[in-house]
Amino acid sequence: MDLYVIRHGRTNNNDKHLFNGRTDEDINETGIKQAKMAKEELKSLPINLIICSPMKRTKHTAQIINGKEIPIIYDERLIERDAGELTLKPNEAVDREAYWNYYSTKYKNLETVPELFRRVHPVLDEIQVKYKDKNILLVTHNGVARAIYAYFYGLPEDGNIRNIGVHENCEIRKYEVK
Repeated sequence: MDLYVIRHGRTNNNDKHLFNGRTDEDINETGIKQAKMAKEELKSLPINLIICSPMKRTKHTAQIINGKEIPIIYDERLIERDAGELTLKPNEAVDREAYWNYYSTKYKNLETVPELFRRVHPVLDEIQVKYKDKNILLVTHNGVARAIYAYFYGLPEDGNIRNIGVHENCEIRKYEVK
């Protein structure tokens, strides 16, 4: 089984360098172009099923990249991390080292990294059992992509996932599941 992960196309809030969190915005013109380019990359991959976050930006990305009319399942557990009070704050106004640290308690009223892992990692466990003979594409968000990376490669010793598993918009990553 191969598991592919793609982050949604660019949004206006991405362009403004704002924490999107659970803001349910669609992709912009740049995001549409990125998704169309990703569609070309995905044509040659043997994908059997797409599992997608039900947020607007991921749904629209999935619709564009799905050139082979592959079945799409929407899973709430793949939505972006809840940034709480940091939603729509400029990136530079947030201590991103603390925000992305598994052990940090600096920010309150948001989804912590451990909570993110507890939400995302069971999805990966289920996929490996339920779809063990299929190749799956997950269409999701940057925070979820970091949790997926940590699932396969582990948590850094310092607990900071800020620089691991980072996905550019419409970047495709492959994970080989044994």
